[in-house]
Amino acid sequence: MHAKDILIDGFGRIREEVHAAVEGLGPGELAARPGPEANSIAWLVWHLTRIQDDHVADAFGLDQVWLSDGWEKRFGLGLPRHDTGYGHTPAQVAKVRVDSGDLLTGYYDAVHEQTLGALRTLTAKDLERVVDERWDPPVTLGVRLVSVLSDDLQHVGQAAYVRGLVRTAAS
Repeated sequence: MHAKDILIDGFGRIREEVHAAVEGLGPGELAARPGPEANSIAWLVWHLTRIQDDHVADAFGLDQVWLSDGWEKRFGLGLPRHDTGYGHTPAQVAKVRVDSGDLLTGYYDAVHEQTLGALRTLTAKDLERVVDERWDPPVTLGVRLVSVLSDDLQHVGQAAYVRGLVRTAAS
């Protein structure tokens, strides 16, 4: 098994978990927050997708799906165009509301397809390429992709947890 196959499998697992976290929830459930400082399922899934979209596009020299495929307009959040949610205040988290989970999963699926397309082109040598020199040591493509996987897995796990809280409260 090659490293790219492991990465493809990992991102596939994130896709499965994104769908499981969102499936069957209405707008109120997607926007529910366990506390005033907490994140909603909608925000968590939007944010993890924005991070994946931003970081993968940057690392591979691609356009962000958020901008090139019109997802920014479909969401209509009133946030800056390149906003990924990093450092959002509770008021900004509250702005991330959707009418349907299909919007969240549709955007994630589009980003996932772009990610898979990029990953399929990888060679082992590509993973050593430096993609961010602002860090010491500089960040390689391999490290960046594992970082995105880690961030996405944490946030989708949080979304699954919030889903459990929301569903328990509703019953």
